[in-house]
This record gives sequence, structure tokens and C-alpha cells, in this order.
Amino acid sequence: MQGNDRPVEGEAPKEPRRQGRSQGGAPAQQGGGQPEGQPRQRSRGGQGGEGGQAPAQPRQRPQGEQQGNQAPAQPRQRAQGQQQGQQGGGQGRRGGAPRAEAQPEKPTGPLPPPRLLQRYREEVAPKLITEFSYKVPLQAPRIQKVVLNVGLGEALTNANVIDSATQMLTTIGGQKPMVTKAKKSIASFKLREGMRVGAMVTLRSRRMYEFMDRLLNAALPRIRDFQGVPRGSFDGRGNYSLSIREQVIFPEIDYSKIDRIRGFQITIVTSAKSDREAFRLLELMGMPFAKA
Repeated sequence: MQGNDRPVEGEAPKEPRRQGRSQGGAPAQQGGGQPEGQPRQRSRGGQGGEGGQAPAQPRQRPQGEQQGNQAPAQPRQRAQGQQQGQQGGGQGRRGGAPRAEAQPEKPTGPLPPPRLLQRYREEVAPKLITEFSYKVPLQAPRIQKVVLNVGLGEALTNANVIDSATQMLTTIGGQKPMVTKAKKSIASFKLREGMRVGAMVTLRSRRMYEFMDRLLNAALPRIRDFQGVPRGSFDGRGNYSLSIREQVIFPEIDYSKIDRIRGFQITIVTSAKSDREAFRLLELMGMPFAKA
């Protein structure tokens, strides 16, 4: 009825096309009687489907296949355990508890006295008191300090010599030395006031006795054709001076690391009032004096 909506007399009114299809011999609705104009609603939980059939259920895998798929996860856990064991420092390969390593126990309390000091208290001091008839034990002479001194005339032209000598005294004495400077200007030696010309270090207490022990028992016996230290090197006030020509007699010095052979001077300062008392003190402590 395009163009004229009025019905003709004697004819039945025509229904719309859509209504005729829905009311007449319309085809069967799909999905449980739902109108065609509305969107199709899918059923949940397996209710309804296309053509009234139940939806296909997902395929269940056999139990053997499921276990086979889960099996490769175990090597990953082992690999993670190994990484944790390596990063943990001392842990097991499979990430176990860290192993308890035995650590050396630190010494507690005061250190034992040096060997030479103990010898002085037990052997040397009683003999000195008996020989010189001291009334008070503190009158017995003892070593007060040891001074190591090295002079470097070549330091005027080569400044690196100071560093070598400083390292040498540090290795021998176990203490950092002090660099000595010129007090006067001498034109004939091309020396000016304040220039570095040597190094020295003063040892007291424990380091002094440890150095004397190494000097008497390890260094002096290594001198070639050694026949004793001179007897007349006292200054009249109980102090003794000894000259060392080669620093390599000390076991601490590495021969491959030195630039040249150097000597230095050792001065032993005692509390003795005479050279006779100082001589007897050093002799009882093990100083190898030359035979008269």
C-alpha cells in the first residue's frame, strides 16, 4: 500500500509484512522462543543453546597428561634453590640453611709481655742488683728508647729517595718515621735551610723490645763475617750507637723491592749512669760484643 494507506472496499486490510511473518506461518524461533528483533541471549550454566542443544563441555585431559605438564616445574625450583645457595654465601646447593663456619676466636685481655722484657725482669735485673749492690730494684739500668736514623745526602738531587728510606724504616721498626730537615744553609754542600735530608724514628715500650729481639737474634747473625759489635761505641753516659751497613740483614726487607743498599744508625738509650753499667746491661740481654 504505497502511496495510499486507505483500504479498498471489499478487500481485507493487509497486515504489515513483519507482523504477517511473525503471526502467520513464521519460522520457528531459535533459542527458546525469543523474538527476532531482540538480541540473542546466550544461556549460562549449559542451559539452552542453538537448536535447543546443550553446549559442548570442555574436553578434560587425562590425569597423566596433567601430571606430565606439572613435572617440569620442579627443576625450576631446584635452580632457584641453587641460586639462593650461591648468593647466600655458605648455603646449601638446594637453598638450605647456611653452614656455620668456624671463626678464630679473638684474644681477650692484655697481650703477653715481649720475650726480651720478660727475660729482663726474670734474669737480667736480679743479676744487676746483685753485681752493683743496688738498694732499690728501680736503680737497675734499663733500656729507655731506641732511635733509628738514616741520612740522605742524595735527596738534594733525587726527591724519591726520601720515600724509599721512609718505607725502609717503617718496615724495620713497625712505625712511621719522621722526615728530618736541614737546620742551616751550607753553600759548599749546596744545602739550604729546610731541605729534607733524612728520616728518623723513635721506638719505645713494646715496639722497642720487639725490635731489639729481632736485632739480636735474627739480624746481627746474618752479617757476613760477623765477629761481634765494637765495645767502644758508648758516649760516656750509658748510651750505645751501632752502625748497620746493609738493611737487607733484617728478614722483613724484600731484596727484590729495594732500589739500592742503604745503611742506617741505631742508638740505644739506657738509664745507666756509666758506660760500665750500660755495657753489662746489654751484655746480659744478648748483645754480641767483640772479644777484647
